[in-house]
Parts: sequence; C-alpha cells; structure tokens
Amino acid sequence: MLQAAIDAGAKCAEADPDLFFRADGEPTATWQAQRAEAIRVCHGCPVRAACEELALRDGDGNDRVDDLVRGGRSGCELAALRKRQAQRLSEAMTADEAADAEWRNLIEASVELWAEARVMPTRSAGIRHQAELVAQQNQRLRELADRITAVRSARRARTGWGVAA
Repeated sequence: MLQAAIDAGAKCAEADPDLFFRADGEPTATWQAQRAEAIRVCHGCPVRAACEELALRDGDGNDRVDDLVRGGRSGCELAALRKRQAQRLSEAMTADEAADAEWRNLIEASVELWAEARVMPTRSAGIRHQAELVAQQNQRLRELADRITAVRSARRARTGWGVAA
C-alpha cells in the first residue's frame, strides 16, 4: 500500500533519481548541497510520510554513511529514527506479513472457486450419482465463496470500509 501511494503521487518522480543518492567519491560539500536540494523536494511531496515509513520498514539508511535521502530524511536520520521506533516498526511489519498472508488466502480461494466452477461433474455414473456430485460441487463452491466473503469482510472492517462496503 505504501509503495502504491508513493508510485501514484511522489514528487521525486519528476526529479533526477541521482539527486537522492551520493555518488562514489563525491566531495562532502557537493553532497551536502545536493542533499539539501533533495530534502527540499521531499518537503513539498504529498506522499512524504508514506515514503519515510517505507524507507524505515525497508531498512534504508546507515548511521555511519551519509549517502541517501528518502522521505525527506538523510540516511543517518533514517537509521536513528528506525532505532527509536524499533518496536512500532516491528509491529507494523508483523501486521504487513499477516496482511500478505491474508491476501494470499483470498487469491488462493478465488482461484480455487474459479477452477471448481469450471468443472462439470461426470455423467458416466448415472443420474443419481451425478446429482450427488453436483451437490458436492455446489457445497464446495459455497464454502469457497464464504471463505472469500469472510476474508474480504475482515479486511474491510479492519481498514474502516466495513460500513461503506
């Protein structure tokens, strides 16, 4: 979600990507001026907070090397902030992993539902047996649809869309 927000609205998309990274062997004075310009670009960006959060979660920045700007912060600032917010970041990344698992569950159930709906029960076993096969298939389709509905409802409720959906 953070990356999608950044991709959709980042002001840096209009800037030279090299502005945000120190070149090998670049003099300190040159980098400081470049870093200040990169930070100015970030400060006017509508998705700055999302960019900073993603940089923290991705582990960007180093407290020993000043070589990048992301989310309006230098690499050293990101490293220091990540240390101060270690507990919150750990909880956020755990929540991200749970959401990813939930998303995979939703996709898997949708694929299973689609595949099951395409299957035509065999007619070779007689009418009575075919009716049983169709009933079993319908039950499986209902179970998959219920699983999808449950995951979607939980996701919507957790993100505040429960009322709108």
